[in-house]
Amino acid sequence: MSGPVTERFAKDNPVMARTIEIRGDQTLALLHAAIFEAFDRFDEHLYEFQIGGKKPMDPRATRHGLSQPPGPFDRGEPVRSAARTTLDALGLKVGDRFGYWFDFGDDWWHTIRVAAIAEVAPRGRYPKVVARIGESPPQYIDWEEEESADDE
Repeated sequence: MSGPVTERFAKDNPVMARTIEIRGDQTLALLHAAIFEAFDRFDEHLYEFQIGGKKPMDPRATRHGLSQPPGPFDRGEPVRSAARTTLDALGLKVGDRFGYWFDFGDDWWHTIRVAAIAEVAPRGRYPKVVARIGESPPQYIDWEEEESADDE
């Protein structure tokens, strides 16, 4: 994951990861909501999943997100609906990776890796966060707090 974190936070948290279980019949919009909660975010922004690219903003990737009005983040390419696209529809396999971009101004980039696919999901509520590694980065940097910490 990359985004607007400070060097101090990155040094204290070199690995930030979350493991999320989600059913194949659930949508990318639900995966977004699970990631949003898993990283303790509080302020919604635009987001999109990029499937099939090798790097962020790869023009070969298929984009899934929210429909957007023309503006600075419209790249003139179609964006498929995250609310109507299920995980099963993506045809993912164990080991596949895809991108998730949150907050088109601060640019939080996540790499999502498919760790496992079960034939049948155990009973329960999905999606759900089942593991957390590292602290959640602050959604926004408090520059005044950073400056005062640097003065110490």
